Amino acid sequence: MSQMTEPPILNHLPYDIVLNILTRLPVKSVIRLRCVSKSLYSSITTPYFISTHLNHTKNNINRDNACVIHLPYSYRPTIPACTVALGRSFDTISEIRIPFDFPHPRVQIVGSCNGLLCLADLVYGNVIYLWNPSVRKFKKLPDPCLGNSKFVKLGFAYHSENNDYKVVRISSPPSSPQVVEVYTLSSGSWRRVETSLGANGIYYYFKRSLLPTPLVSGALHWIAVITEGEENPIYRILSFDVNCEKFRKLALPHGHIDDKNLEIHLSSFKGKLAFVTSEQPGFVFSIWVMRENGVVDSWTKLFVVPFQRIAHCTAFTEYGSLLMFSYNNIGRFKYEDKFVLIDIETLQEKKDLGIQISLSAATFMESLVLLDGASVVSY
Repeated sequence: MSQMTEPPILNHLPYDIVLNILTRLPVKSVIRLRCVSKSLYSSITTPYFISTHLNHTKNNINRDNACVIHLPYSYRPTIPACTVALGRSFDTISEIRIPFDFPHPRVQIVGSCNGLLCLADLVYGNVIYLWNPSVRKFKKLPDPCLGNSKFVKLGFAYHSENNDYKVVRISSPPSSPQVVEVYTLSSGSWRRVETSLGANGIYYYFKRSLLPTPLVSGALHWIAVITEGEENPIYRILSFDVNCEKFRKLALPHGHIDDKNLEIHLSSFKGKLAFVTSEQPGFVFSIWVMRENGVVDSWTKLFVVPFQRIAHCTAFTEYGSLLMFSYNNIGRFKYEDKFVLIDIETLQEKKDLGIQISLSAATFMESLVLLDGASVVSY
């Protein structure tokens, strides 16, 4: 650092103009500029610069250049590289090696916020990483307070009031009180959170859904089954406000087909909460959107997507691309996955995506988040 010198052009421009220019550069270019001088290094690593750069990046994302990152299923603890692709076409932009391992191969993308990914094991939900592949840094979270549980739901969120990030972990075994704990990036620790949803009678929808937990209007959303005080179990959406850390219950769309054999998923579509469901087992999928946050009467069925054979939802992108797969019988006891990407607004299909195994996918953008901090590992 002592050998750094300012480039001549920086000596002829006001420093605030220089920083304004830098906030509009790609992440890789900004990272390289950290080595130019001590003053630039200090400025680029400030929370203000990171937030300003992030806001410029967000403002330039649109339907055509929005990206997703998808995680392939692996039969080994070492997971192959993730793929960054265009959300509308799934055309590969780059491949990124995952720089850490899990104790077993069942891994999910819990969520994606501002370029920061949360990955966790699917079995117990207690091995959790925060990872920014753009700056090549990650952080392994400490062990949760609650230990192992096979009935765990996770969520990852940006805490806008404090410019912070939270991981929410809910343990909800059948006929037992649900327990909630929250990890905060700034404190680096877990803590218990009291809930007001009753002692028993809530368990979460675990049936075949690897879609990331949607974060909409500052709240995480899960589908849950409510049994306490009900003659028959009913499906509800549980919403957790990450700012005030309070739960609320929301009804599913009135008029959707209530059948435990049908697929149901929650996602985000253009900043709104979306409910994806099959109306006929695997042959017709409907997409509902809550037009006003938290207003149940604002649920609107926007799209109906038909299929010629039974299909399953694997991913639903922010700008309306539905990634589906179906099993294709290729011989005696032999099957292969066939993937198709559908634009829900035009119903145009793209086949031959080059995807061979099932995966989970999340929206993705470059950022400088997690550039520095305690226990952050560079690679």
